[in-house]
Amino acid sequence: MNGAGGAGIPAPSDDRARLTFSRRARRVDVLTYKTRWFFRTMKGTATVFRGHENSSVNRDLVPRKTADRLLRHSGGAGLLPAQPVFRPATCLIIPLAPLLLALSTAEAIAQPLPNFENIAARAGLSKAIPNGGDQSKTWILETTGSGAAWIDYDNDGFLDAFLVSGPGSPSRLYRNTGKSKLTDVTAKALPNREGWGQGVCAGDYDNDGFTDLFVTYWGQNSLLRNRAGERFEDLTAQALLTQTRKRYNTGCAFLDYDRDGDLDLFVANYLQFDFETTPKPGDNPYCFYRNIPVACGPRGLPFDAQILYRNNGDGTFTDISVASGIAQARQHYALATLTGDFNNDGYPDIYVACDRTPSILFIHQTDGTFSEEALLRGAALDENGKALSGMGAAAADFNGDGRLDIFRTNFSDERSTLYRNRGEGDFDEATTTAGMAHNTRYVGWGTGFFDYDNDTWPDLLLVNGHVFPEVETLQTDIRYRDHAILYRNQGDGTFTDISEKAGPGILERHAARGAAFGDYDNDGQIEILINNQNEPPTLLKQTAPVQGNWIILQLQGAAGQRPQAAEAGPAAAGAQPGKSNPSAIGAKVQVTTAERTQIQEVRSGGSYLSQSDLRLHFGLGQAEAADQITITWPNGRQQTLSAVRSNQVHTVKESTH
Repeated sequence: MNGAGGAGIPAPSDDRARLTFSRRARRVDVLTYKTRWFFRTMKGTATVFRGHENSSVNRDLVPRKTADRLLRHSGGAGLLPAQPVFRPATCLIIPLAPLLLALSTAEAIAQPLPNFENIAARAGLSKAIPNGGDQSKTWILETTGSGAAWIDYDNDGFLDAFLVSGPGSPSRLYRNTGKSKLTDVTAKALPNREGWGQGVCAGDYDNDGFTDLFVTYWGQNSLLRNRAGERFEDLTAQALLTQTRKRYNTGCAFLDYDRDGDLDLFVANYLQFDFETTPKPGDNPYCFYRNIPVACGPRGLPFDAQILYRNNGDGTFTDISVASGIAQARQHYALATLTGDFNNDGYPDIYVACDRTPSILFIHQTDGTFSEEALLRGAALDENGKALSGMGAAAADFNGDGRLDIFRTNFSDERSTLYRNRGEGDFDEATTTAGMAHNTRYVGWGTGFFDYDNDTWPDLLLVNGHVFPEVETLQTDIRYRDHAILYRNQGDGTFTDISEKAGPGILERHAARGAAFGDYDNDGQIEILINNQNEPPTLLKQTAPVQGNWIILQLQGAAGQRPQAAEAGPAAAGAQPGKSNPSAIGAKVQVTTAERTQIQEVRSGGSYLSQSDLRLHFGLGQAEAADQITITWPNGRQQTLSAVRSNQVHTVKESTH
């Protein structure tokens, strides 16, 4: 090599002439960032050419897009259809295997591996969650359930677990005793209801200081109001949320779309289904998978519309789907719901992962209406213009540029999709350049970004499991029960798949669906609650030592209080003008240390039909404190904290001064 760029490849003029071996200041000047991107797309030996007017790259070695991008970055004039022009002065043959081995070894030394274990049985999660057939499934309704949630329903500072169930069991609530144990309080604390449960989202909709639940079903949904941390009551009818027909409700999220301090409610709908008219396995071409008769759909089944309910501030809701523009999106099989201020205008937007149809991105117009702009903004399809089978979705600033990016899980024979936010809510697909394009045999569901090693960079987990138990008869590498995938964020815009070395919990095989992320024992490391079909849930805990520091922030909007259970009084009568919702849903937080600035948002819903901890966890690396924390509350007001000590859970109340 000659200099940073190597022979025949000019060094770039920017500051990206470094290859990061680790995320803890171990940097080695080996290759330029752009050259490394090219090498990652190759196997065996790469041949790189640089000329002037006659620049060319062998297409048998390099895909067209890769070659075009390489030549564009290296100053070449273009890609010619002819065979490569061999010029000894400008031709470099590079054996990549030793280089990749060296990189892998350096990374292994610099970055200790995690050890995730399934501690569900030890924690008290032993009951199976039924969801349709286990050997075969007749209806698509059996394939999509169900979600999971971490919520602190009794305000004791410890996360409790909620698991949505299909017929055969009620959804289950487990109280956290504070000693890493979860006790089943379903009979005592939940209404007795069974049905085709799908998803769950959480938020304090009545501003009484206690977190409420909304549970979606095929049929009628349930609004579960938290009664002072003691039990939940079903107030669906009283809240005017009863639907006039059976609907296949899936993802949901509370959000304050009009910033009035009351939480509104978005509900996604998958399709129109009933047992009488829906065809059975083998009845038509949409009822086969690899020549095996399977449950029909979603193709061939009718679409349905999405719903937005406005909170009236008196415990009731009004359907404003048409007036708000939400009802315009009708040609979609909608599943996971993900909210976030994707264009940084201070108002919540809504992303919906859709199955076999373009995904949805509702952009808030700041006037109480939404415009569906996923196709225009690059978040509807993959980079080849194909609509994939979207299941779950998560958002984070994975590359540290201060903007929320989107990750979506998809079906087998498709790769999951990473959309990089390039500013103002416009997206480019970054799956390949981020190193995530190789996993294509999995059916992905729940997913989330989380910093498992507290090094300041959000890592990513997704859980898997096929929709059809019948695939086991194919005797291929596609399994009905499959293991999770864990990607380590390298801190340079790329990820490394470390699933095979991340502990036995990651490699357990389940028909997984919902996944919720939260620190249930307040030790600074995130646990993942996973709802498995017809099995007990999984609870993944990282047991290897972690060197990085951390903070957890619990935000409280001024529109309501969060009293201790013993201090609970009557519910607040709606929101106070100019104050944020008590759950702080929609708040954006920037945490700055000497190393870098991170951003996160408080979010209801997300993953796959699930609810993660409403508190925000930040890894701080070696910093003993966060130098500055800036909170932008849902009403737009900003609040700044300084020198916030690490390794603690901090409660931050909205200042009204």
